[in-house]
Amino acid sequence: MSTAKMVFHGSDIEKICEVYHLNPKDIVKFGANVNPLGLSENVKEQLAGRLDILSSYPDRDYTALRNTISEYCSVPSEFILPGNGSSELIALLIQERNPKHTLILGPTYSEYSRELSFSGSTQEYYHLREEDNFVLNIDDLCQTLQGKYDFLIICNPNNPTSSAISREDLRKLVSFCASQDIFVMIDETYVEFAPDIQAITAVTLTREFTNLMVLRGVSKFYAAPGMRLGYGITGNLEFLKKMKEKQVPWSLNSLGALAGELMLKDKDYIHHTRKLILSERDRLLHALQNIPTYKTYPAYANFILLKIQKPDLTSYDVFDACIRQGLMIRDCSSFECLDGEFIRFCIMLPEDNTKLLNVLSTL
Repeated sequence: MSTAKMVFHGSDIEKICEVYHLNPKDIVKFGANVNPLGLSENVKEQLAGRLDILSSYPDRDYTALRNTISEYCSVPSEFILPGNGSSELIALLIQERNPKHTLILGPTYSEYSRELSFSGSTQEYYHLREEDNFVLNIDDLCQTLQGKYDFLIICNPNNPTSSAISREDLRKLVSFCASQDIFVMIDETYVEFAPDIQAITAVTLTREFTNLMVLRGVSKFYAAPGMRLGYGITGNLEFLKKMKEKQVPWSLNSLGALAGELMLKDKDYIHHTRKLILSERDRLLHALQNIPTYKTYPAYANFILLKIQKPDLTSYDVFDACIRQGLMIRDCSSFECLDGEFIRFCIMLPEDNTKLLNVLSTL
């Protein structure tokens, strides 16, 4: 369909605006996976009145923030290490663990691979299979891990597939890894968007296993990627202590620490977000299942992955048709291990979602 193909990264707004003669303000960012409600108004108001907090150092142990996270996740506060976004914690974890042979559940977020490239570890991918609807076969993964690896990285729910592993399957997997001396890192960036959080979170497993760290943050669910607040949870207190020793002191600023406390206590915002995402995700999946151009998969995150089934229609063609209407989706051709033509888009406000559905249904 298209003659000239441009390659864009998910956040390449300036380049896209230049090529398509669009104003950044007019683009609906279906590629960013950020909560469409934006920052909580309640949190904004409270933060605005507390800016003088920047005149003092944060508490070096982030006691109040850790207590809030402890209550939010139902784990002891000593299991928690706050950091400058989950990026800092991924880097610290890899540096301290110093793995030799890493297996990454793919296709997934490229940051894990980037951080591993600074360590001496080999990197291999275990591919979720499209023919299994990207549902993980735990027994097969355990067989693959046996005797070959010392580090496993999982994103759950996974980006870009929106698939998820149940907590019972995770218990089986982490238990097997413990017997093989394999450390497991689980990135739960999108877990708060899941229909039933308790059914897939590994946080409670940190009470049972010491070969596990779970990472979370506020970038996507709380619409605060600029806050750079992430936190790691592990029952391995010795390991957490070593990570903390290597961490730059006060790596999270005072405002970020306070914002984290306020966000995680904002029950109205949490309720509104979940109500919006869960209902819109169901509506979109239901509508898309009736459009033969696309194949859908079970979705647990705030985004949906589609496989294009129409011959000669590429992911770029769909991206192009959408961006001409000011709707910026993600062309998934840059993701490792995704064989075929795929697009991904996150759930935005109902009227924007309807606009996107209308464009997708015409292709």
